[in-house]
Amino acid sequence: MISLIGIELYKIFKKWRTYIGFIAIGVLIPVIQVAMHFEGDGYLKMLTRGLSSAFEFTGNLFNCYLIAHLVLSVLVIHIPFLITLVSGDLLAGEATNGTYRILLTRPVSRFRLITAKYIAGLIYSNLLVACLAFVSLGIGYLIFGAGELIVVRDSIIIFAKDDILWRFVLAYGYAALSMMLVSSLAFMFSSLVENSIGPIISTMTVIIVFIIISSIKIGFFETLSPYLFTSHMNLWTSFFDDPIEWNKVIESGAILAAHCLFFYGVTLFIFTKKDISS
Repeated sequence: MISLIGIELYKIFKKWRTYIGFIAIGVLIPVIQVAMHFEGDGYLKMLTRGLSSAFEFTGNLFNCYLIAHLVLSVLVIHIPFLITLVSGDLLAGEATNGTYRILLTRPVSRFRLITAKYIAGLIYSNLLVACLAFVSLGIGYLIFGAGELIVVRDSIIIFAKDDILWRFVLAYGYAALSMMLVSSLAFMFSSLVENSIGPIISTMTVIIVFIIISSIKIGFFETLSPYLFTSHMNLWTSFFDDPIEWNKVIESGAILAAHCLFFYGVTLFIFTKKDISS
């Protein structure tokens, strides 16, 4: 199985589209960091407006953690598109190239083939999130240094310097789980068609529609919202609450993991029953 996964990873990284996500992250985040380097004071004042007259803020609040938190909140919404570029092509690309029959002539079961491709897709999505974390925190540290983290939502919380890094580790881990769900969904759609454009459009359409439904605070839609996986994808923010609602985070994480297994199971069923004629 490990050799099969290695082969699938080689096939993934042999295609130029695989590097679009890494290039986008490698270019966009430094641009944001440079912009924040010149305009960051204004952003910090915006966060604390109305409070600076009543409270005195000390310490290094404008640091890599603040920028990384901002970047994560923005890019975690856009990364799904970058992931579907690869995951949506894992099976549909084989159909487009007419290599299904060649694959299945090898002494490898359909179960092992699908599982290897699926795991390779998950590895790619995790690498993309790891790249996001490295560029955000690593380069951010070199530019801005470390310090306290100020988080503004319903209330303002300032985390001590030694109480931050573990929160980011868990937040990136949860974000990776959310992206694995996106990869699983695109992988499932990829098994239904013979062109990778279809899975990309279908996956993003589902995500966008679910996000819109989740944002509508009206009767039926509010009742439906907890059952949509998009309602659980942004729970990485919970790791920057004090205290953390662990029960809520664990429940949402379990829901995301269950969706991943469901999409994988559907894909396996479809591909097992699929009549490969070309």
